[in-house]
Amino acid sequence: MKKTGLAGILFGITLVAGFYVSSFFLPKTITIWPIAALTEPAQPSLAIAPEEHPGSYYLPGYESLRDRFLLEGRKFLEINFFEMKVRAYKNGALAKEVSILRKGDPQGWGGSPAGLYSVILKNKNGYSSIAEVFMPYSLKLYGKYYLHGEPFYPSGEKLISDFSGGCIQLSDENAKEIYELVNEAEAVLIVDKENDGFVYSEKSRSSFPEISAKGYLVADIDSGFIFAAKNENESLPIASLTKLMTAVVVAENVDLRRSIFVSEEMVNRGYGSTTGLEKGEEFRVVELFYPLLTESSNDAAEALGGFLGRERTINLMNSKAKKIMMENTSFSDLSGFGEKNVSTTKDFYYLLRYIYNNRPPILDITKGEKVNTYGGVRFKDLWNKNVFYEDPDFIGGKTGYIAASKYNGAFIFRFIDESGNERKVAIIILGAEAFRMGGSSLRADTQKIYGWLKENYF
Repeated sequence: MKKTGLAGILFGITLVAGFYVSSFFLPKTITIWPIAALTEPAQPSLAIAPEEHPGSYYLPGYESLRDRFLLEGRKFLEINFFEMKVRAYKNGALAKEVSILRKGDPQGWGGSPAGLYSVILKNKNGYSSIAEVFMPYSLKLYGKYYLHGEPFYPSGEKLISDFSGGCIQLSDENAKEIYELVNEAEAVLIVDKENDGFVYSEKSRSSFPEISAKGYLVADIDSGFIFAAKNENESLPIASLTKLMTAVVVAENVDLRRSIFVSEEMVNRGYGSTTGLEKGEEFRVVELFYPLLTESSNDAAEALGGFLGRERTINLMNSKAKKIMMENTSFSDLSGFGEKNVSTTKDFYYLLRYIYNNRPPILDITKGEKVNTYGGVRFKDLWNKNVFYEDPDFIGGKTGYIAASKYNGAFIFRFIDESGNERKVAIIILGAEAFRMGGSSLRADTQKIYGWLKENYF
């Protein structure tokens, strides 16, 4: 990519006493808005930094929710993969801390989820039909995922492995103690990776380039550091960026080895056609991720969502968004074909961060790679619409277009700073005027931002 740079604005966020302000420009006197109590846990509003203080604000991670709960004196359970600990809190004080034996492997499809959940069900001796094992002192948290003791087969033999299939495993003794401390409907905060606090030193300070899009956000995946932002809280149509959430929800609620029989309704509802995806055919669930995430296949989205039930899948997508701090996001269909699927660039930062840390095979597919699919993939010669998929520094992402949204992109790129540190940066653009051609295109806007980052920080 070429280096460029014209005029622009840097924005960011600020954290005040564990709460967040949701105004666009902060006044000198900062108003703190209270947060409602959690049932289906509500998400905080994230503050926007004053324009006169660019380049010094960070988007908070899940640990900011923990700090807020402690200030409020809540009872909740924290599962922390960063420290491999489970902590039970009562009245804002630590009641019990135990070590995690195993969690899921994010490099496969078995990564454990993160975000804000609740205890759905307690069972002293649960059973996993996927792994065909019993799970002592199990707490169901979401989808396919439980917190439980050491799993064992019907014969009584324990299942021993380096990773779980995505559940969080404790020793039987510790699982029993946590089980007895926790009630159903209790909030459970799962922290995948805390912000690393990385501090950037600028090589220079050139003006931010002129960008055609309605909104954009440029932020570090691991620290939350905001390089630049415009209209990051404005809800806009997201078109086929929707399919990233479709993939997440299906991956977390369905055994990917299962097969989907493609019905006529799935094909007819999809507004488009994918070569090889025809009614009467049968595909493994994970196989359909390839046309979904590369060709942006609408009928693949309908087939995947139809397997769970179309309305149920859409509800799961909306619920998942709230669980991972996407506070201004709403889905009304599976593919993004309709203009009622809306989000913000800030919300999409949280989705990209979530996928990178917990479902990286989704990103691998977006750049055309084959991942562990429990067998071969029958879709061949797919047209990859993700414009940077051949760039060696492209980690993954998605493009999307409908007339109401114009051209959208949500990308992660790899950068190396002057000290040799590898950093991952999200570039999210909504509402660019064109796709590839001209200075006002999605491609050109992204290249301008990439060049500005290289010039000033890497």
